[in-house]
Amino acid sequence: MATGQINVQTENIFPIIKKFLYSDTEIFLRELVSNAVDASQKLKTLSSLGEYKGELGNLKVEVILDKDAKTITIRDNGIGMTGEEVDKYINQIAFSGAEEFVQKYKDSGDSNAIIGHFGLGFYSSFMVSDKVEILTKSHREGAQAVKWSSNGTPEYTLEDIDKETRGTDIVLHIAEDSTEFLEDARLSAILNKYCKFLPIDVQFGMKDEWVDSPTGEKDENGNIKKDKIEIENIINSKDPLWTKQPTDLKDEDYKAFYQELYPFSEEPLFNIHLNVDYPFNLTGILYFPRLKNDVQVQKNKIQLYSNQVFITDSVENIVPDFMQLLHGVIDSPDIPLNVSRSYLQADSNVKKISSYITKKVADKLNQMFKDNREDFEAKWNDIKVFIEYGMLSDEKFYDRAKKSFLFQNTDGKSFTIDEYAEKIKATQTDKNDRVVYLYTNNQEEHHALIQNANERGYDVLLLDSPLTPHFIQHLEMKLEKASFARIDSDTIDQLIKKDEEQPSKLSDEEKEALKPIFEEVVTKDKFMVDVQSLSEKDQPVLVTQSEYMRRMTEQQKLGGGGMGFMGSMPEMYNLVVNANHPLITTIMETKTDKKKQKLAEQAVDLALLAKGLLKGEKLTQFLNRSIDLIK
Repeated sequence: MATGQINVQTENIFPIIKKFLYSDTEIFLRELVSNAVDASQKLKTLSSLGEYKGELGNLKVEVILDKDAKTITIRDNGIGMTGEEVDKYINQIAFSGAEEFVQKYKDSGDSNAIIGHFGLGFYSSFMVSDKVEILTKSHREGAQAVKWSSNGTPEYTLEDIDKETRGTDIVLHIAEDSTEFLEDARLSAILNKYCKFLPIDVQFGMKDEWVDSPTGEKDENGNIKKDKIEIENIINSKDPLWTKQPTDLKDEDYKAFYQELYPFSEEPLFNIHLNVDYPFNLTGILYFPRLKNDVQVQKNKIQLYSNQVFITDSVENIVPDFMQLLHGVIDSPDIPLNVSRSYLQADSNVKKISSYITKKVADKLNQMFKDNREDFEAKWNDIKVFIEYGMLSDEKFYDRAKKSFLFQNTDGKSFTIDEYAEKIKATQTDKNDRVVYLYTNNQEEHHALIQNANERGYDVLLLDSPLTPHFIQHLEMKLEKASFARIDSDTIDQLIKKDEEQPSKLSDEEKEALKPIFEEVVTKDKFMVDVQSLSEKDQPVLVTQSEYMRRMTEQQKLGGGGMGFMGSMPEMYNLVVNANHPLITTIMETKTDKKKQKLAEQAVDLALLAKGLLKGEKLTQFLNRSIDLIK
């Protein structure tokens, strides 16, 4: 037996590793199991190249829990190591990296600063152990098995042992502060989280299975009786769906895999299969969930893997923010990770991968639109928030996705951006040569206004997304001479100003006399009275709110956009009095001031009621006044 001391100057290297190296102690199991899988994969490669002539046998990784001995063993029958290799890879290379890490970062307090500076996941074992042993035998013919042992100091022992089988056992003697890992359920949960799709069988203990009795004996219902047998508990699926060719898969396969990833979830709308090997390696499947009008859906649903090892579900550095509304799996060995595989480095490959995924999603949407427009339109309300979010936040996505972006009008018909521009160009271009896109966010609430606009030959869009205030502002910058105006933001003649003007039944003097009558019945700091000459078909009094002011306030509430002070500004409205309506003529001709005020109050309250602004005591007064007027 040989004893030695690793050539490091820092005596407390292991406590520092334990404190700073890994952000989450449970990933020790992921690191050790994935290392064991790598050892098995390497042996398969050597065999395929003819460099290993022996039998591969059943390549498998075992996780063995011994509660009495307080040990966890990770066993593989892969490539194994010689004594020289243990000395080289465990004592020299890894610890020199550890020494560099300690000297550079021990005083920084920044655990993220270690990215890329420490190489072997094996040392995660010291996070939970007060002693670690390696028992290994190389695949090389005639190799001597060896045992390496360390109790978490720079001192170690290395000795020859008898070991019949090739491969490596990593034996962890669990420390007192980590006994939570000596529970079956805890280990099972970790393995299910990180190792569910590893490409080599991973066994954790045994499990019971019921099989048909070999005797063929039947029960009273005529069914063959079942016998309980014990089988190996293989916790992983070696060939997950994303590793297969899309041409070999059906819709049912994708739906079943989605349920495997997200049990009891609502069925997704559709999926995108990612598969590229140049200029980087990337596979995966992304699913579109049903978003409706919700941008606050749970993120962290995309799972990132590296060679089928689960890394993280925080993929904000891999995909653009709007893509995080999607679900699914991304697997790439080309994404650089730190030792704990938990933090991404800024890297050109990451940017290329992000761009590729964005392009792939936009291309899929355009292809769906092209192949089956009717089906795409049926899905639109479930995906429009995602597309708006993407077009707002990513210029390249905007350029690609605008081909299949849909406007829907209040008649339920759908149009692309170009189709709709062509539809309204002739009728909704104002005297300043701007095309006015009229819209509503609530078809029922604005029914009378929409009807009035339709009677004038105008079309009204239904834009009821939570992102609408931001999105239409973005479109106004992108589309040539375009202006968006909500149907209740002004009178229809003011929203689409034409050269011709409505003649007024009232003189300028009468209009001036009319204004104070209405100013008396509204709150002056909330309403501005404006007398206009509108069509007799328009309402006698309308309550409007400036498109600009309302939009800025909405943007402020949503976050981003607008001016900083808008959120605290009181809501202001315009009270538009229609000088050409018969009711206004009646008010003007009424002799008594009291009745004049009563009629004015009634007309204003009707306008407030239509706007949803009449509440509380004011609503009660309106109801009582209405009864009096009817009587």
